Amino acid sequence: MRFGARLTWLGRVRRGWMASGVDDTSGRDRPSDPEATAPPVGDVVTQLRAVCGDAARALSASGVGLSVMATNGTYGMATASDPVTERIEELQFTFGEGPCVDAVATCRPVLIPDLDVDAMRRWPVYAPAIHDAGVRAVFAFPLQVGAVRLGAIDVFRVQTGLLSRAELGYAFTVADRVVTMLLDGQERATTDADGLDDAIDNRIRLYQAQGMVMVQLGVGLAEALTRIRAYAYAEGRPLGDVATDIVARRLRFDQDTT
Repeated sequence: MRFGARLTWLGRVRRGWMASGVDDTSGRDRPSDPEATAPPVGDVVTQLRAVCGDAARALSASGVGLSVMATNGTYGMATASDPVTERIEELQFTFGEGPCVDAVATCRPVLIPDLDVDAMRRWPVYAPAIHDAGVRAVFAFPLQVGAVRLGAIDVFRVQTGLLSRAELGYAFTVADRVVTMLLDGQERATTDADGLDDAIDNRIRLYQAQGMVMVQLGVGLAEALTRIRAYAYAEGRPLGDVATDIVARRLRFDQDTT
């Protein structure tokens, strides 16, 4: 499932990073489109682990890790392509620094093609630790919808070097896919817990809420739904409850809160 319309902030970031700081001379093959791979099966965590594994292979990475923010604003590891990468990912929360932390804080990708040159002062504790584990380059991509920050996906490599333009585009597409999976996973959990009648009522309210948010933000219906889902995910609330508050005018969306 494609993430829908590209967000304005993400488009600006992508154009900037695609224009500089990437390797256009690499002879590496272009990664296949992650949307073209078979959809993963199992629960959300299992699916995300499979996506991380696919990304690691496509990007010639030693591992790919995924971290999400808890509803109280703290970080919690979600999954990784392998146990070693999971430990490397977790060290960011132990030390309070690292590519995921920076990517979420700045809402921008963090591209470190040479850990020795670019990261030892930036992350004085984390960088030496992962260097000892064999990591030589790391690239982090924020998972975000509007102002709602969901987490980040991190790509680790044992060799130095920039991402190619194709690899950078692939990584952004994977980030899009992960955001969709996170939001879909929460929505399915909410729907499964509701009865059929409640689910129908929730759907009607959601349509109404979409229209109201569309007007409030000046966006299309698809983008309005994405913003509502992202808000529900970040707040740890059922989608139907958020829609009810919007329709009842207890909750209003603007660019600073969505």
